[in-house]
Amino acid sequence: MGKARTLQQVYRHFGEVDAAEASPLYERVAVALSESEEALRAIEAVPARRRHPAVVLAALHDLALAGRAPALAAAYAAGNGDAAAGAAIDTLVRSTDEVTAVAVRRRPRADETGRCAVLYPALAEAARRVGADTVGLIDVGCSAGFNLSVDRVGIAYGDGRVLGDASSPVRFSASVVGERPVPERAMPEVVARIGVDADPVDVTDPDDARWLRACLPPDRPERAARLAAESALAATAPPLLLAGDAVELLPEALARVPPEALPVVTTTWALSRLPLEKRLRFLQRLDAAATERPVAWVSVEGVGVAPAVPTMGDRHASGHSIVGVAVFGHSALHAEAVGRCWSRGRLLAWLAGS
Repeated sequence: MGKARTLQQVYRHFGEVDAAEASPLYERVAVALSESEEALRAIEAVPARRRHPAVVLAALHDLALAGRAPALAAAYAAGNGDAAAGAAIDTLVRSTDEVTAVAVRRRPRADETGRCAVLYPALAEAARRVGADTVGLIDVGCSAGFNLSVDRVGIAYGDGRVLGDASSPVRFSASVVGERPVPERAMPEVVARIGVDADPVDVTDPDDARWLRACLPPDRPERAARLAAESALAATAPPLLLAGDAVELLPEALARVPPEALPVVTTTWALSRLPLEKRLRFLQRLDAAATERPVAWVSVEGVGVAPAVPTMGDRHASGHSIVGVAVFGHSALHAEAVGRCWSRGRLLAWLAGS
């Protein structure tokens, strides 16, 4: 009973707090699951580490999108909270094995879209510092590879500047704070796009694409539309995806970048999932690869997460992230904090000189 009560509290908290503003539909469903003894028993059949509401709700959504839970799909499409709550409980109880199989096989994907507004000026700055005419992008940890399309999207900043491809079907915007404007510097040509992740997502694979959609609440059509647009753009130039330990795969990924191009590794809120020892190993891998040509690293991480990137005296867990540019070459490392950002890149303060 103690375990059931704990699970009940987790689902009620998720509904009443985590989902309250983001998804009224999930608020109703999560609370209903917390109040159903049958549903809680079914959730207990899922391995303990996969019982989080975000995982179970995504697994239920995946079944609905796949046509294996038609009543739930209809309730979600109608935005009917009561019907969705009942259908979710029924699906969970009747299809416990199917829900469990999805929850075990998949891991939840945070909203991975929209990071290009921060990455674009930082990548252009990294290339400027090396004098690179072409770059090879290596994205670590953003499994669907959307960061690798950074040069193919249009980005409008609050100060009136526009970067990237103005004709792109994918458009982003970001507010700018502070005195320094975002530089109007264009990125050089991208000649390689490589994604490295423990469990990469291939947007050209229907099952993978459906799972990305399943990780979004059903009642957020604007997020679904953005995801669809980014997925379609990425599918027109699919990146090379390397599956496995990102730190150990770095040498292989770097070797895939043509010799004349500058390899630029990007991490966006990826290193926080690694222990400090592994983050230092990541830094060592980059340094070791820079014996014959420069290697750049653009990081967007929480304060103090990215090794060697200055924190500028900011406190850890202060609610914002630091945008860093590091260049490795000839046994030397030059790292600088070029910006701060908030709300996953929707608000940017550029700090580097022009």
